Amino acid sequence: MTRPASDPARGRDATPWVTVQRPAGVGAPLVFDSPHSGITYPDNFRPAAARSAVLTTWDAYVDELLAGVTTAGATLIAARFPRAYIDTNRAANDIDPALLESPWPEPTELSEHAGRGMGLIRRYALPGIPMYDRRLPVAEVRQRIERHYLPYRRTLQAEIDDAVARHGFVWHFNCHSMKSRGNAMNRDAGAPRPDFVLGDRDGTSAPRDFTAWVAAWLVAQGHRVAINEPYRGADIVRAHGAPARGRYSLQIEINRGLYLDEATCERAAGFAALQEELTRFALAVAEFARKCPPRPASG
Repeated sequence: MTRPASDPARGRDATPWVTVQRPAGVGAPLVFDSPHSGITYPDNFRPAAARSAVLTTWDAYVDELLAGVTTAGATLIAARFPRAYIDTNRAANDIDPALLESPWPEPTELSEHAGRGMGLIRRYALPGIPMYDRRLPVAEVRQRIERHYLPYRRTLQAEIDDAVARHGFVWHFNCHSMKSRGNAMNRDAGAPRPDFVLGDRDGTSAPRDFTAWVAAWLVAQGHRVAINEPYRGADIVRAHGAPARGRYSLQIEINRGLYLDEATCERAAGFAALQEELTRFALAVAEFARKCPPRPASG
């Protein structure tokens, strides 16, 4: 069952840019989110980079791959706007001053991602290919934050809080796709990548034993899995992961080569099998949660 984020029974702010799919019937303490699978361009998104270059920033079809997780009782949140427009997996103050017409009026804090051109607002679509041929007005960036970034982050926060209120704990999976080989903007430039990379920020957003359980499940399906390399988890799992309070937040990167023709951005032969596998994964986590609920610290 799909309901909009403006579901009146839950008192959510309406937004056309965020979708929320909830299970029919009793839910499980599971929240999946796909912040980078949106492909609908806002009217004021005018990149200089070719569309083919912009599409390389897209976590193509990840929301579709996860469509079956609601059958496990999970909630699925996805952005409709593109990550190339504004990246909800960055802190709101991760703003590159080189992109702006005038200085940002509040303090900023650039991440290592912004240093490589991939901050809140991207400087590059691909190595050496600028996203824009202009500098952005401060008012335009503020509008992107207020109309797109904040509604997504608030919706995700509300769903996670709701799961904790209902169950006392939550397993949150922040889901992405990655190029099959890193490029010059990545820490692992030129290196082939495993099938999955799990990021728990070195055990701070989710317990290491839980991350190991997820890795073992994926390995049992025949996959190659890495943990915290080259992706250790970005701002969303940093913001929501609090294992001592029963909030497990794990970033999952899926190799595009498993399901996508990376040259054309078309679904490949492995798409349906991977979609079914991710549904089984959600069912396995729901069962794990039922049998082995976390014990949040008191106080």
